[in-house]
Amino acid sequence: MWNSKKLLSRPQRVRADGLPALASTKASAAEPTKINPSQLTTKRRGDQAEALALAFLNRAGLKLIQSNYKTPGRGGGEIDLVMQERDSTLVFIEVRQRSTQSHGGAGASISTHKQRRIILAARYFLMQFSSPPPCRFDVLLMDGKLSQANTEWIKGAFEAS
Repeated sequence: MWNSKKLLSRPQRVRADGLPALASTKASAAEPTKINPSQLTTKRRGDQAEALALAFLNRAGLKLIQSNYKTPGRGGGEIDLVMQERDSTLVFIEVRQRSTQSHGGAGASISTHKQRRIILAARYFLMQFSSPPPCRFDVLLMDGKLSQANTEWIKGAFEAS
């Protein structure tokens, strides 16, 4: 028997940039949706951090190419934001947010294993180009609560070897 409650329930709203709409469908990349921090799950907090990072990087002049890029299949990597500098350099950006310093802050959460997975995903992403553009790996760290996070942008945080 069909569950009529599921059929009649609203589908999850998704913004134009592919991120879930957290409180309003009128949200844009330049103005992330504000929601009550006590309602945030880890996934929603990460989505909100990425939206704030995207707005920050857009103001710095970078253009979004793709968000949440994932390699196909199991065991691949994921890139939070793929952006492009004005000089056409592709920038693969990992966004990290930690509300407390109890485990070393946002920067301490980027292990060499995580770096390898990002590099793997970047190599896969670059296969679509016959002549890949210059690229780099940046990290955007957000320490503290999202509403008042201290944001640090580390350009060229690590390199593919």
